[in-house]
Amino acid sequence: MDPLVAAAREAGVTDERVLAAIAAVPRADFVPADWVERADVDAPIPIPHWQVTTQPTLVARMVEGLALTGDERVLEVGTGYGWETALLARLSREVFSVERFADLAETARAALAGIDNVTIVIGDGSEGWADNAPFDAILVAAAYPLVPAPLTEQLVEGGRLVQP
Repeated sequence: MDPLVAAAREAGVTDERVLAAIAAVPRADFVPADWVERADVDAPIPIPHWQVTTQPTLVARMVEGLALTGDERVLEVGTGYGWETALLARLSREVFSVERFADLAETARAALAGIDNVTIVIGDGSEGWADNAPFDAILVAAAYPLVPAPLTEQLVEGGRLVQP
């Protein structure tokens, strides 16, 4: 069994669509080259700008928390290297992702090449992406003490927002 799928199951993730997405999207394609051999370990991986990728089990739990059915428009705040973005792309109709660092956005775009339901923009994710709102679901990869007001304003009535 895929080690990240096993870790997600152990962390309590039961949504088979989420688990299948984890199995189908190799994390090794979304980490710095020096870290490929550790991509299947359930741990954050350093990326530029003193950032880290989100721990895979936390990604799995947050994605499961969105309760995606496949027809949603999703806003992701914090693209990073794009692994979470790729999972969301498999589980929803359309993904809009905001990344504040241009080099990370370009790395993610390259890793996501060929996935046609993802759009990445460089900007302040706490402002959301008003031009493409409203969203059925919003996943915030970065921790904030409170949910930024623009995000709640860009969420459809009855939509779901998950952030650590």
